[in-house]
Amino acid sequence: MRRNLEIPQGKRTKLYRFLEILPGAVSYGAIILLFVLSLIDPVLGAIYLFALIATTLVKAIGVAYRTIQGYEVIKRAERVDWRKRIEDLSNPHTSYEKLRDKDDNSYHFDEHIENLKMMAAMGKEYPTPDKIYHVVIMTAYNEGIDVLDPSIKAVARSTSPKDHIIFVLAYEARGGEEMAATAKHLKKQYQGVFRDFILSEHPDNLPNEIVGKGPNLTYAGNVVAEYVSNKRLPIENIIVTSLDSDNHMAPKYLDSVAYEFITHPNRQRLSYQPVSLFMNNIWDAPAPSRIIAVSNSFFNVISTMRPHLLRNFASHSQPLQALEAMNFWSKRTIVEDGHQYWRSLFFFSGDYSVLPIRIPIYQDAVIDDTLWKTIKAQFIQVRRWYYGASDVAYVGSKLFVRKSQRIVPFWQLFPKFWRLLDGHVTLAILAPIVAFGGWVPMIMNLSSHTMVAYNLPNIVSIVETFASIGLIVSILVSFKMLPKRPAKYRKGRNILMLVQWILMPVTSILYQSLAAFYSQTRLMLGLYMEKFDVTKKVVKK
Repeated sequence: MRRNLEIPQGKRTKLYRFLEILPGAVSYGAIILLFVLSLIDPVLGAIYLFALIATTLVKAIGVAYRTIQGYEVIKRAERVDWRKRIEDLSNPHTSYEKLRDKDDNSYHFDEHIENLKMMAAMGKEYPTPDKIYHVVIMTAYNEGIDVLDPSIKAVARSTSPKDHIIFVLAYEARGGEEMAATAKHLKKQYQGVFRDFILSEHPDNLPNEIVGKGPNLTYAGNVVAEYVSNKRLPIENIIVTSLDSDNHMAPKYLDSVAYEFITHPNRQRLSYQPVSLFMNNIWDAPAPSRIIAVSNSFFNVISTMRPHLLRNFASHSQPLQALEAMNFWSKRTIVEDGHQYWRSLFFFSGDYSVLPIRIPIYQDAVIDDTLWKTIKAQFIQVRRWYYGASDVAYVGSKLFVRKSQRIVPFWQLFPKFWRLLDGHVTLAILAPIVAFGGWVPMIMNLSSHTMVAYNLPNIVSIVETFASIGLIVSILVSFKMLPKRPAKYRKGRNILMLVQWILMPVTSILYQSLAAFYSQTRLMLGLYMEKFDVTKKVVKK
């Protein structure tokens, strides 16, 4: 019997509604508390403000360290010949004898030797590389060939054997006849490149579905499951990777995933998370989009260095057997990627984790036809991401219940719940408090000549200067991460890439704080976001 993992429809329970209101209430409360404490006593306001600013300083130092560390780790992982390491697994005993005394400081080489030793001892408990298959599901709505073709070509450049890759183009029927024609054209173009090229047309207006990516993925997943059954392929050895239409997979990604899948005994209870880098069109994007793209890339680089905190984001891989058992992805949320972590965690009763894959999948920065449309489209994208605050209620409703009803042990789940809530509250409050918080005690005490209140803006400015060290480090690393400058742009474009960061305070407030407050306010009012607003993909010629 399948466990019900879906988000409730219609009227929620009192507990669920309380938890939906909680993120917004805490975020608004944190801002209001600064004014209240400052009105009572500017010293109290200052202490409260310093506690928040100190957190920013500590995080800035952590960001600088993790950014440098993560960048170096990704570069080392990219240099590995993952195809060769997989071939070593085909005959682990011979490979172990050959490699065990080799002096090699490449990425996780010592771990590779231990894997060979373990597999040689345990034998048939591990799947052999020739039995591993990849299913790549790329979702599309109404994108043209200029967007879809480069993404499919990236999969075709994979170092993994093409006869073990099944490509699925999952497109929406609501995309119309033009989308259907594009899909058929691409199938004809790539027929014979992969083991198979499958078209999955997701019908419109199916019951119990929002308009979004999750239902499309789930529909395609069922198409894949039927295909695998008919072809008698080993479902337990099939890895599914979901991609957006603009995702360019690094050539070594599938081999890296297959390696980790083979060498982990608990493989069915793992997700495999690449590093999402928004760098495809970074040179073409306007400054606000570039800042958001680079900032989000850094966040993903940092996340890969903290595996215990890692959750699904954007593209990810998961075994088909596990996906089918849990009925694939959610059909009731617009944040199906992050929500997939929680679905999987509860389906496996807490015995589930996300494994970092230090190989990138490259994505587009937001670009639309005009600057104003781009600014608007970027806001719509981030507000969708920050609607992940809806998972606070989903997780809390399974945490704050009787012990007999609890799927995951309380003290295993509570820290995850707390970090989820804290993360969304921080997104909302940090930027305005850092930007304007230092003036609040003084404004609230204009009739008072308290030294603390009048000196606070200067003190906060000094702390922010130290905190900016993390930003400076990030800027320097960003130049290393950038793809080669296109010939159509002069060297002066490099200067713009540096000057753009003066907009960081503005973008933080607009695309972080306001977007987070927007999504949390919708949850507070019960105005649920049940339509996935597709970010338009524009290719600059």
